[in-house]
Amino acid sequence: MPEMSPPAARARPGTMRLVDALQYRLPLAGVVSILHRVSGALMFALLPFVIWLFDVSVSSEVSYERFRAAFGAGIGFVPAWGVKLVVLALVWAYLHHAIAGLRHLWMDATHSVSREQGRSSAIVTLALSIFLTLGLGAKLFGLY
Repeated sequence: MPEMSPPAARARPGTMRLVDALQYRLPLAGVVSILHRVSGALMFALLPFVIWLFDVSVSSEVSYERFRAAFGAGIGFVPAWGVKLVVLALVWAYLHHAIAGLRHLWMDATHSVSREQGRSSAIVTLALSIFLTLGLGAKLFGLY
């Protein structure tokens, strides 16, 4: 029997890079899924900041004034608007993560996995998280 040679050298794709991944057109449900992961990672990465904010806000009246000053004058070299942007990112991360999590729980409970239902629930998830973030951001930046 003749010796079997390996299949012709096929051009195998190499390791996928982020630049390659950004060229894919994901469906809206895929975007929401990725943002769900991003929001979870953001909350995890900023957890020390959240713990510090909580500690400073409840330790004493003096530390509460320091907490308030962070939003009025900033923290060290970070201006107040920078602190507010980080807090706004946390607000978005929490809202998006919670709403997307509820979306997944609802889909699991009702076994709703059709393409159209996934698209419509993704639209609702994005719209709610953005709308609520804008509303709370307006309050955070003193617009009302």
